[in-house]
Amino acid sequence: MRPAPPVPGGAQPLPVGATVAAARVAALLVFLGAVVATPTRSLGTFAVHAGGLSLLALLVRVPAARLRNALLLEVPVVAFAALLPLLGVGPHVAVGPLDLSVPGLWEAWSILARATLGLLATTILLATMPVADVLAGCGRLRLPSQLVAVAGFALRYGVVVQDDARRMRLARAARGDDPRWIWQARGLMASTGALFVRSFERGERVHRAMLARGYDGRTALHILDPTAERPLRPTHALLLSVVPIASWTATGAALVLR
Repeated sequence: MRPAPPVPGGAQPLPVGATVAAARVAALLVFLGAVVATPTRSLGTFAVHAGGLSLLALLVRVPAARLRNALLLEVPVVAFAALLPLLGVGPHVAVGPLDLSVPGLWEAWSILARATLGLLATTILLATMPVADVLAGCGRLRLPSQLVAVAGFALRYGVVVQDDARRMRLARAARGDDPRWIWQARGLMASTGALFVRSFERGERVHRAMLARGYDGRTALHILDPTAERPLRPTHALLLSVVPIASWTATGAALVLR
């Protein structure tokens, strides 16, 4: 029996199988449902969600650097949320030289809190199991096959595109290109356009090759661990259920008391 492949980032790999993968994905979806259902002004409930995620990250030993890097993906969301207090209507409050909308502030808080919790929860899931097993768990839960297939292809060929971009950057640097200067932006834009065309053409070729081999829109997802069908251990079931149950308990109380 060969061991499951290591996961990136230094997180502690938990046993992975079809049942375990599906349980983890289901736990993530249940937790995200609780986050979405939480009333915007229920700050204590959001604190419960954040505390549960922090405890889970400590138990599975997800590096803080990985979580911090994942939050960089939230920069566009932060930029959008920052505009809501400035453009919102309704009662306003003076914060220094700014006159901010109170409903806009609550909307910005709602977007940032939900986006941050969802991003961190997904990062914790991806840090403790291979992406292939995440997709296999989605398939086991009978999520839309087309959506799972698109996600699998995007993750797989995203690495290929990233490698192409790295080689093109090295080629430009070897020819004296320095994109820090504005007059050299033409080379960067030309490389970006060439990378887009090359990626599009590769996708067309891959699709034609798949059709020639009998692809019918369904993707076979294989679990990497040969012990894929083993049942979920009680300790792992407890670990996966405690955070979603606590989150839904807090959300339910907030909805009743609202």
